[in-house]
Amino acid sequence: MKNLKQSIVLLSIVAVSFSACKKNTDSTAPFNNRSTTAADYPQSSLPVVSISGDITSNVTWTAGNVYEIRGIVTVRNGATLTIQPGTYIKALINNPNVQNGVLVIARDGKIDAVGTANDPIVFTSYRLLDGNPNTTATSGDFGGVIILGNAPVNYSKSMEGLPSDGRFYYGGTNDEDNRGTLQYVRIEYAGFFVNSNWQINSLSLGGVGNGTTIDHVQVSYSLDDGFEFFGGTVNASNLVALASYDDQFDFDNGYTGAISDAVAIADKNSWHSTSGGNSDSNGIESDNNYPAEDPTFSLTPKTHPILINVNVFGIENTNGISGLGYRNGIRERRGSEVTLVDVIVSGYSKGIAFDADANSSLSDLNSTSVHGFTSSVTAAVGTYVDGGGNTLIVNASYASAFGVPQPWYNTPGSPSTVTLPSWSTGWTKLVY
Repeated sequence: MKNLKQSIVLLSIVAVSFSACKKNTDSTAPFNNRSTTAADYPQSSLPVVSISGDITSNVTWTAGNVYEIRGIVTVRNGATLTIQPGTYIKALINNPNVQNGVLVIARDGKIDAVGTANDPIVFTSYRLLDGNPNTTATSGDFGGVIILGNAPVNYSKSMEGLPSDGRFYYGGTNDEDNRGTLQYVRIEYAGFFVNSNWQINSLSLGGVGNGTTIDHVQVSYSLDDGFEFFGGTVNASNLVALASYDDQFDFDNGYTGAISDAVAIADKNSWHSTSGGNSDSNGIESDNNYPAEDPTFSLTPKTHPILINVNVFGIENTNGISGLGYRNGIRERRGSEVTLVDVIVSGYSKGIAFDADANSSLSDLNSTSVHGFTSSVTAAVGTYVDGGGNTLIVNASYASAFGVPQPWYNTPGSPSTVTLPSWSTGWTKLVY
């Protein structure tokens, strides 16, 4: 995937950024996911090693310990953090308005986190590593993982949710910037919330270049977005986003990389973000930038990613949905552009929505199947298959055609019955 962009010139998709969202999330509201008294991981019996401050020389974290991140831990000064397969990482107990359990790879640092299908690397809730099977994991128990790079962005700034003191800026001129590797990694119950303008996602990538390897990564029950790409050119593949509070995938600041073989799965039992009193939780959301930074939405590079063989699944019906529910499968706005190739969008009020400030003529849909309870596509060019207007057919052919015969998390008997693509076998987790 590193150089996929070189061979695919016309493909692209966009989704909104966290700084561009400006949404309301209630960090005190119960996150009614399926976890009740999830059993602790057996790693809870391992020795705990506390980590704080900057990492400025090469270090290795091993599977023989559980690593507890205190505050913001930043890898910088040319150092590489190596994390061995099967290693578990947690945060110290989080307190409101204080970032904790946040791992940052700065523009002059690297990460080498290479798990395996049988032994993934897991960032998770401290409640699943406390030796008490009666404690329940909650979104925000872990802070999040942030990688900052030197690839192009259309507006350089400090990463949202981190101090604005120069240490956490991202972006540069190197398309092929390499910040290391994330493979076979799960990030669970992550996210940090201060207010609607200042939050941290499960995995945030700011100005990360296509020399970086990101594949086989799952984010689950994020307090904000699951994956967010703030500019950069990094390509990513084999991604799973499960039940994020806000958007499953989010793109902003001129992201121009490619995303292939990815699945977003909603959970109608969870709470959802709002904007102006209305639901604003989307499968994918996309901006070129926030209006205060880009009033005409013309800054370059334009947010224009590639989405290939990506499945965005909402819910099979709206009966019994909690809160305000879900909004759009894909929302394009604020100058964003998109090309979808072999993409499935289903189970949202609107399948794909282009706001008036997102020029749909600059976007394209190719062999894409779309369904929306209210409408399928508000405006688009290219070829797509309407998934049936207002009636969603469970196990429809446009789901099974991509190797996902049962994608609905809330079907009776799920999530154990949810069928994911074969590349997800072993390292992913749907049942908590």
